Amino acid sequence: QLQLVESGGGLVQPGGSLRLSCAAFGFTLDYYPIGWFRQAPGKEHEGISCISNSNSNTNYVDSVKGRFTISRDNATTVNLQMNNLKPEDTAVYYCSVIRFCSAYQLERFRPESWGQGTQVTVAS
Repeated sequence: QLQLVESGGGLVQPGGSLRLSCAAFGFTLDYYPIGWFRQAPGKEHEGISCISNSNSNTNYVDSVKGRFTISRDNATTVNLQMNNLKPEDTAVYYCSVIRFCSAYQLERFRPESWGQGTQVTVAS
């Protein structure tokens, strides 16, 4: 069964850091662009970052630019390093294979279904 599993969330104080991981089971991520999305309480899903299949291109929404970094750890894992976290970053975070990495895809693409996600809570 092909599956993506998110992990690494938790409770952190404002200004703190977390490293989220997106792990693939049943396939490798080498050839796929990957996006990170989040859903804050009471809000719709938001695309926040993506990485191209060649690693030559990354994109970030303005709200996380300069604080979050997406990278490939190995053939089956894509990470999202989140620094200087803010209370407004509180959300459930998800990863997904996407069609291609661009600002347009982050804004418009949504997978047919979401994984379990990982909860990030930023609070003092």
